[in-house]
Amino acid sequence: MTLATGIGSMPGDDADAFLQATRVVLERLPDLPHLVEVPGRGATAQMTGRALAVVSGLAADLQPAGWRLTGTGGGSGVDHRRARSLLAQDLDVLEEETDGYTGAFKIQVTGPWTLASTVEKPRGDKVLSDHGARLDLAQALAEGVRTHVRDVRRRLPGVDRLVVQVDEPGLASVLGGKVPTASGWGRHRTVHPPEASDALGWVLGAITDEGAEPWVHSCAPGTPLALLRGAGARGLAVDVAQLGAADHDVLAEALEAGESVVLGVVPSTDAAGASMPGEGQVVEAVTRWLDMLGLDPASIGGSLAVSPTCGLAGASERWSRRVLALLRASAAELT
Repeated sequence: MTLATGIGSMPGDDADAFLQATRVVLERLPDLPHLVEVPGRGATAQMTGRALAVVSGLAADLQPAGWRLTGTGGGSGVDHRRARSLLAQDLDVLEEETDGYTGAFKIQVTGPWTLASTVEKPRGDKVLSDHGARLDLAQALAEGVRTHVRDVRRRLPGVDRLVVQVDEPGLASVLGGKVPTASGWGRHRTVHPPEASDALGWVLGAITDEGAEPWVHSCAPGTPLALLRGAGARGLAVDVAQLGAADHDVLAEALEAGESVVLGVVPSTDAAGASMPGEGQVVEAVTRWLDMLGLDPASIGGSLAVSPTCGLAGASERWSRRVLALLRASAAELT
């Protein structure tokens, strides 16, 4: 059975948009719906603020330059408290809308390396610049994810398969030494793969320990898929158009091992005159990809899913609804 799912974000800028998007996702992605993210509501709802709402034991505040940790002696700023409150409110809405729901469900959280490259230390510059600080942040995220998973399970008792998607769009830049310093004139030093794998592994391991399924998503080119699998990812969500030659082999190995692969096959925005593909085009693209890998669709069971190429926050409401309907129809045809 091929599944249809979303990456996470949806268009909108207020509480009603979150409610309506939640209902749309539950209706159009019934086999693997997800906790909706509506980043248009502001910094507290965007991926960094959302992750800091999950992080355990660290305080933060929002500065003109972005999110900043306040140190062990500092308290959370008002925006950090708002981020936590907003996440709790969203979960309240989700709990009400999913009353009686059974089956699989997915939640998302920003990964430790993308977080380290976007959050500042108490005295400035990115957490990424300090070896100890970035590991502390990764450990705090891992502990926070444990609590978050338990909370979601309590609110959605009928869920028998909980997927936690760790978003790491910044990982390739971290490994490639491409993250700019605060001045903008330099770049932070490259993080070596073993350290990157270890920190990511803490978060993925925490997910596994709580009985959930750890996936990693990145629509950025150059993301090392083999490193993600080695760190403990049991699902990989990718944009097909961004894959390199070696990536196809890694995805084939994952499918053959019974792990999940989510193919981003439908444009995530209707910008620049993008046209919506037809169901036949989506099915053909996936079928040809499997044929290129020498895989029989019948042999991979429920390991394959289709999704937008990335989040839908930048799309119009009409486009986002059409994308989800197309993905559901295409998944049914592939099945």
